[in-house]
Amino acid sequence: MATESPSVRSTVRQFFSLERDVLVLSLAMFAFSLGFQMTGRYLSEYLVVLGASPFVVGLYGSFGNIISAVYPYAGGVFSDRVGSRYALTLFGLLSTLGFLFWLVAPLVGPIDLGAVVLEPWLWIFVGLVLAQAWKSFGLGATFAIVKQSVPDDRLARGFASTETFRRSAFLIGPLLAAGLLFLVGGGTESDILPGFLYVLGVAVAFGVVATAIQHVSYEADADSFGTEFEGVSQIREDLAELPEPLRPLLVADTLVRFANGMVYGFFILVITRIWELDVTLFGFYLNPAVFFGVLLGVEMVVALVSMAPAAVAAERVGLKPVVALGFAVYAVFPVLLIFAPADPLVVTALFAFSGLRFAGLPSHKALIVGPAERDAGGRVTGAYYLLRNAIVIPSAALGGYLYDSDWTVDLPVGPLEALAAGPELAFSVATVVGVVGVAYFVVFGEEFAAYA
Repeated sequence: MATESPSVRSTVRQFFSLERDVLVLSLAMFAFSLGFQMTGRYLSEYLVVLGASPFVVGLYGSFGNIISAVYPYAGGVFSDRVGSRYALTLFGLLSTLGFLFWLVAPLVGPIDLGAVVLEPWLWIFVGLVLAQAWKSFGLGATFAIVKQSVPDDRLARGFASTETFRRSAFLIGPLLAAGLLFLVGGGTESDILPGFLYVLGVAVAFGVVATAIQHVSYEADADSFGTEFEGVSQIREDLAELPEPLRPLLVADTLVRFANGMVYGFFILVITRIWELDVTLFGFYLNPAVFFGVLLGVEMVVALVSMAPAAVAAERVGLKPVVALGFAVYAVFPVLLIFAPADPLVVTALFAFSGLRFAGLPSHKALIVGPAERDAGGRVTGAYYLLRNAIVIPSAALGGYLYDSDWTVDLPVGPLEALAAGPELAFSVATVVGVVGVAYFVVFGEEFAAYA
């Protein structure tokens, strides 16, 4: 099948030629992702400002992993049963409430119960339970909409369209957050708290808008419905009956995500706490928190530029090579970052390189949902993410333990005399685990028949 080369014009034309439901979903993704990306990558710093230790930041990451493990399957079953429109509306309302919880957390202050004091950072955990609803509960619904609306041999391109809109928000969100932090803090304030409250307020507004868009514009008549949920036995059945091509992908994806989960929450702390990396850009001083937003913007520019060509390339060479490339970038980035010189240009180049990991996401999603039956996309996706995210749960806590500890172990043999805990060890172990996942996928990963 002939495919036109990707360009800005062709990408826009392909996007607006998609089914209405995919278009509406993409617009909702854009609005919600603005809220998530304005807030999510700054939450580790926010927790530290509210009094949490780096180990608590790791526990927060693992708590998020628990939610990511539990929510997608339940959300997939729920959306298959009641329809994507009502499912996504409910999930959107819950997420907006979660943003609001994050906003009021520091305003509540410590609560002294006598035997224990509830610190403000605890409410960030509570808010996460709600904020993750659209992102995680709605995962199965979003996969199912694309599966229902796009031919099998164009799944990667369908996901590329939704991902391009969503990742556009990944670019705009951090830059918007950095702009608010700069304006409120004057570019010199090291405490992100004053500006971040404005960021959270804007995220609440985006959540309201996104929920309204998808509820009003999504055509409920296009929904397909699955069977009623039959309990734990159905979970076991769905896990056992995952399509065969998914199993090697699941193993590799789990290892790569475990590696990323170990250190993902600490990227901002490397910039703001370890290196305290600031920069003067076009005559404007950017403190480390603001500069981190610029780095995320650079990362997303590369992601957006590479995503559409990668989806077209997948139609020619297959999904597997493109997915493997994304996995490889995930794997090596932690060790490259932690051992890089604290130089703004070098670090900017590394975040640009990190953007290539997103090039494989549309192909990755197509490889997950492609083998599913057309009316079971939500449940297959939910079962896949249930198992993957359940295994990944302890990754952030393990990374936080290694990052925040100060123990040293003497080594009798080898090039190193001792092994010391700390950020370098946490990031190095993450890369080792990720590389194992990449190697496994290269050897055992299978191609989806429509792309073979």
